[in-house]
Amino acid sequence: QVQLVESGGGLVQAGGSLRLSCAASGSIFTINAMAWYRQAPGKQRELVATITRGGNTNYADSVKGRFTISRDNAKNTVYLQMNGLKPEDTAVYYCAADLRTRWAWGQGTQVTVSS
Repeated sequence: QVQLVESGGGLVQAGGSLRLSCAASGSIFTINAMAWYRQAPGKQRELVATITRGGNTNYADSVKGRFTISRDNAKNTVYLQMNGLKPEDTAVYYCAADLRTRWAWGQGTQVTVSS
């Protein structure tokens, strides 16, 4: 079992920054990679960024150059630094862990960007 708890969401003006955190606990040795997803109202959940155990990262085109995913293995925590936020970044952001046979999900944290 892996538990994921997100934090750091909130309300920010366009152009501002937020840093999301995702703390993992439980059977963390089973985690292959970590990811951030988001879901805006009326839209499908979409992949934002991923980071592998080795630290390789990948980003959605819509956030490249603005968002940075990182991990602190000592703290079992993954971060999403979001700069240059836009109103279209407004969504519930979910942390996810690839357990090879399934994904574990956090409860989500709301990010709202005002224009």
